[in-house]
Order: sequence, then structure tokens, then C-alpha cells
Amino acid sequence: MRLDAHQHFWSYDAAQYPWIPPGSPLHRDWLPDDLAALQRPLGFDGSIAVQARQVVGESDWLLGLADKHANVKGVVGWVDLRSDRVEADLARLAAHPKFVGVRHVVQEEPDDFMLGKDFQRGIAKLPAHGLTYDILIYPKQLEAAIRLAENFPLQPFVLDHIAKPPIKAGTIEPWKSQVRRLAKLPNVWCKVSGVLTEADHRAWQAEQFRPYLDTVFEAFGPARLMYGSDWPVCLFAGSYGQAFRLVDDYARGLTDAERAGLFGGNCARFYLGRRR
Repeated sequence: MRLDAHQHFWSYDAAQYPWIPPGSPLHRDWLPDDLAALQRPLGFDGSIAVQARQVVGESDWLLGLADKHANVKGVVGWVDLRSDRVEADLARLAAHPKFVGVRHVVQEEPDDFMLGKDFQRGIAKLPAHGLTYDILIYPKQLEAAIRLAENFPLQPFVLDHIAKPPIKAGTIEPWKSQVRRLAKLPNVWCKVSGVLTEADHRAWQAEQFRPYLDTVFEAFGPARLMYGSDWPVCLFAGSYGQAFRLVDDYARGLTDAERAGLFGGNCARFYLGRRR
């Protein structure tokens, strides 16, 4: 099964999505039928839909889409992990077989946000429901991510967008060393996703990504990596096909089994296998 491990849906509303620039490619509805039309020619069977708003209602909305569209294989939603009602929210959402994980937009939070007592109390409740956690951060927050993953060795984590390194600037340290340390923790996986938008949106070249891809492929190994398009956010810098081909071309040296894992098998093991 070929799966896109990271994409988003929304019914556009300016008040709900203030981060979407008016007039940009993102400034419209993007829904499962739109994605299916792009995935079909590339042989994708479906995707994991990831939260784009920090309201529990969006998690319910995404699950509603998953009920209606077979190509939405799983949902990584949002709950307030710091809330006193987190247990009730998790229990209700996890009752749906396609609710596979939780994410918080930590990149917009203080650097030590993930080390807060209330947040970690919420993380501690995820394993009982068979739920994963997506780590969305900037490189400056990698130290906190390492400590979080060390504190919860039985919790499955996945690093989104290879931690958004400064590809446009061409800077690789200390990101490279910190990613290697994070990858030493066996409960942490990594999404090869969202890299297009970290480069120059108008003038990126494939070779600019190689040092960063070399790092995560060496650090995590093919068995803990999964491809994600970050569609439609990727449209800031390229098409769905360009996002796929960038990683597909890089991965030509992998074995057939490793490629099958990168483009679907690992995603299915990480997200879907835990809910069966």
C-alpha cells in the first residue's frame, strides 16, 4: 500500500486559518477528492490527514471526512494535552478506529513547552489508547524533543518535516548533530516531509536538499522513515508531483523493500498497525 504520511484538509475560513495568505495557492477549500485526483496517477492508495487547527472540533471534522472517503486512512488530530478533560477527549476520539495520533503546533510555543508538567501528563495518557504523537518543531526546539522522547521511551513519536532545518540558508549545524541524537532513541521515527517549503520557494534545486536527506536517512535508517507530501502547504513551493519526485529520485538507491517501506509500509506500521 502506497501512503502519504502527512497532508492536510480544510474548508477555508479566514477567521479559522489566519496563517493562510489571501491569494496564495492555499486560499481555498482543499478536500479528499482534490487529493485523490493528485495521488491516483502516482499510485497512492491514501494518506494520513493531520490537524491544521488547534480545536477538538477539527479532529471530529477530519474523522467525518475519513468516514466518507476511503482514501483517508488515518487522522492525526488535536486535543489539549494540558487540559483536565484530556482523558475524556482521548477516550472519545480513540473510539474511532481511524484516530491514530495527536499533534500540537509546538513550533509556535516557547522552546521548553514540551517539558511542561501538564503537557507531559497528557503525553503519558497516549499509550493506553494506542496513539502516536507527531513532533512539530523548529530546530531550536530539538533539545526539548530529545528530552521528551527520553522521558517516554514506550511512547511512539514521529518527527514532522525533519524538524524544519534552514535549507534556504544552507545551514546544517547544530540541526544535524541534534537529529542524530534524537534518532538514537528507538521510539522516534521521522517524516521526510515539508522540505520544499524550507528552501527558496521560487529557486530551489534538488541538490540543495541532499545534505539534509543524507542526514535523516543515515540517522534513522529506511525502516523508521516515511514519506509525506505536506500537501497543500507544499504548494507554496511546488506541486504535489514535485514534492513526491524530490524524495522518489533521492531514494532510487534503496532496495525495493526499503522503498516500499518509505512510501507506505512504514506509515502503515507506525500509525495503522497500532489501532487494529
